[in-house]
Amino acid sequence: MARVEFRNLPHENPCAQCGEPIASPDWIENGPRRTSYLWHCRACDYRFEAVAFFEDSEQDREALAA
Repeated sequence: MARVEFRNLPHENPCAQCGEPIASPDWIENGPRRTSYLWHCRACDYRFEAVAFFEDSEQDREALAA
């Protein structure tokens, strides 16, 4: 099982509907150059997704020619 780095985990994100802080996301999904977070507000029962997009790092880029 993959280890979660809690220091990088978003927390106290405000609800997109009512603004109440949400302690942590219910679900995290990592993809190439993006991370998706599924949030659920217990105060108003609103659910929403937030997506973070990341730039390519120099190490991730492949050479186009040899």
